[in-house]
Amino acid sequence: MTLYPIYYDTETTGIKPDKDRIIELAAYNPETGQTFCELINPQMPIPKEASSVHNITDEMVQNSPSFKVVGQAFIDFCGSGAVLIAHNNDAFDKNFLEAEYRRSDLEIPAWRYVDSLKWARKYRHDLPKHALQFLREVYNISPNQAHRALDDVMVLYSIFSQMIDDLPIETVLNLMSTPSKLGKMPFGKHQGKPLSEIPKDYIKWLGKSGAFDKAENKDLMEAFEKLGLLSSV
Repeated sequence: MTLYPIYYDTETTGIKPDKDRIIELAAYNPETGQTFCELINPQMPIPKEASSVHNITDEMVQNSPSFKVVGQAFIDFCGSGAVLIAHNNDAFDKNFLEAEYRRSDLEIPAWRYVDSLKWARKYRHDLPKHALQFLREVYNISPNQAHRALDDVMVLYSIFSQMIDDLPIETVLNLMSTPSKLGKMPFGKHQGKPLSEIPKDYIKWLGKSGAFDKAENKDLMEAFEKLGLLSSV
């Protein structure tokens, strides 16, 4: 099967996939130039704090289709060979997407995924931050309407296509599946310091704060484990 990239993004009513809902789903296929963008009626009120982020209101989605309708249209748009790329995909977008498909009794294709946030953290250790809007500035991408799905998708495409240069999507998948050789602290007050020199009380604090429970910090936790630093805190 021929694989091809699809950049996508979701806007939601909150941050919990089991309780919250997707209210906007957008995607871009760089090989065809086609875009996908649909508002979705979540069949629940949109909290004010969520609207303050993406500016999507109850009135905007009241006549929009359900996820079951949009979800099927998204499958048709992506096809079966899609590699879905999103920023913070593994900890957010993928979880919401799969939760919505389960609720709608739709069978999700065996898509593959790339988390561009993980890629940035893995291969751009020189950067102090890896948030989408920070990367936009690093790569000199024009400002967008942040936190609206299609705008974020197009910014992500502009950023990630520069980050991977001319690498085929199959190579990107292989590189992301290669165990990280993380040697330095990627964030926080000890950023850039060799992991072997990180104070034990700081590692303990990371564990208690839930940092190691986040999908994007799995490589860091495994690196500390290999150094024997988790068992001693």
